[in-house]
Amino acid sequence: MPLHPQVLPMIELLNQSMAGLPATDVMEISTLREVSLAPPALNPTPVGRVEDRRIPGPAGEIPVRIYTPEGSGPFPLIAFFHGGGFVLCSLETHDELCRAMCRDADAVVVSVDYRLAPEAKYPAAADDCYAATAWCAAHAAELGADAARLVVAGDSAGGNLAAVTALRACDLGAPLIRHQVLI
Repeated sequence: MPLHPQVLPMIELLNQSMAGLPATDVMEISTLREVSLAPPALNPTPVGRVEDRRIPGPAGEIPVRIYTPEGSGPFPLIAFFHGGGFVLCSLETHDELCRAMCRDADAVVVSVDYRLAPEAKYPAAADDCYAATAWCAAHAAELGADAARLVVAGDSAGGNLAAVTALRACDLGAPLIRHQVLI
């Protein structure tokens, strides 16, 4: 089956960035993390405000990046968890996606930099994501958001974490999650 024409440039760029490196299945995780870091966008999607913060978590502070749209809220609130196989990626690698989501959904997006494996063993990532979602709900007004319109979202491993967070919130009775977006 042929690749869609829009995918070909992405594959070529990935191949160029990996040229001369060992196969990813034998590469050290630290090297793989350095290689996988997305370069900053030349023209990042504009949003009203971007703020890096640290919020309380089950094993210390959790870094988050908060994207606020232009205008006045209260806005819907999205707790976003990046992909990366539970091992890779960060706030930086998903910055442009979160900016676009903030602008296009007209929502506050809180991107969560959960603890990564193998350094942090299961259920560290799931615990961080649930704690961050509960924090979002509790601080919605401060963020210019509406806790009644709380969404969990993520791509790849982050989608898994969004589903796990929604299930945990349902089991525990809080926070109330209105939607989940699993990319």
